[in-house]
Amino acid sequence: MSVRTLLLALALIATAAAAQQPPTLTLEQLPRPTMPPGERGPVVPAQVERWRQEAKALEYGDGIRRDEVAAAKLYCRAARYGDAEAQYSLGWMLTNARGIQRNDAEAAHMFAAAAEQGMAQAQNMLDAMGGTPLGDPPPCLRPPEADPLPLAQAAQAPRAPRVQMIPAMPPPPNAPPAVVTFVNLVAPEYKLSPALVLALMAAESNFDPLAQSPKNAQGLMQLLPDTALRFKATKLRDPAQNIRAGMAYLRWLLAYFEGDIALALAGYNAGEKAVDRYLGVPPYAETRLYVRKIMAAIGGQRQHPFDAAIVPPSPMLLRLRGG
Repeated sequence: MSVRTLLLALALIATAAAAQQPPTLTLEQLPRPTMPPGERGPVVPAQVERWRQEAKALEYGDGIRRDEVAAAKLYCRAARYGDAEAQYSLGWMLTNARGIQRNDAEAAHMFAAAAEQGMAQAQNMLDAMGGTPLGDPPPCLRPPEADPLPLAQAAQAPRAPRVQMIPAMPPPPNAPPAVVTFVNLVAPEYKLSPALVLALMAAESNFDPLAQSPKNAQGLMQLLPDTALRFKATKLRDPAQNIRAGMAYLRWLLAYFEGDIALALAGYNAGEKAVDRYLGVPPYAETRLYVRKIMAAIGGQRQHPFDAAIVPPSPMLLRLRGG
């Protein structure tokens, strides 16, 4: 066989092999995952963890056929329910165009949500991208459809002329009698339901006046020093000062979110700015569990009376109403 014939044969073989290979996609041609459908019924943390584990297996082809688009959809599901690892992984896929279209804006939001939950690796990625993400959070970080709508967004059904206080109920079983008595006496000064204050205190400190969190939140109501000063408390170890400042903050949050208990609780746990930014309960696992736990303790009541004179309402509420 001549050299020319050999080269021609090799060229034909290469052409045939190339025809059997899938075409290489540009970044713009990579698939853009659609949002997964809304969940039906409550979602427990174990389910969220399973979504993340299945997503990781699909992303890396661990024991199953690799499918990055399916992985991104499952990461998205878990991210909405506050899973920091899923938020980070989806951000990484979006940054590196790992089988899906690159989107640095959405990736920055993903890294921010994971960093806000304490993931140092996500904070490093966010810093490398220039810091604070711009614009509204993407759908994968918005409150899930299974969550009750914020009151400002819910259909305006006819309401009673006056929102009622949460009915009296037995205090948490480990609540010290002296604390219960103090809350029952003082909560009306702040126009608060004692049941709500005691449920919040149980979730925050489990009634330990010396409790201190890794973020330096202190006392029965777990106040940060800056928040305490904002509401006139100078001695966080003083139970009376601590409870009063916590009540003042809760009253402020209820006014800011126009009596929406879930948003006020989320603000108490994660800060009102996070609630505003995420247009609802932030996608933090701790905050979601915190809100659910306290709401269950008060019988699921969603609205509380509030004093509109304390603070103008959150601008976010107007957005939720479509105004």
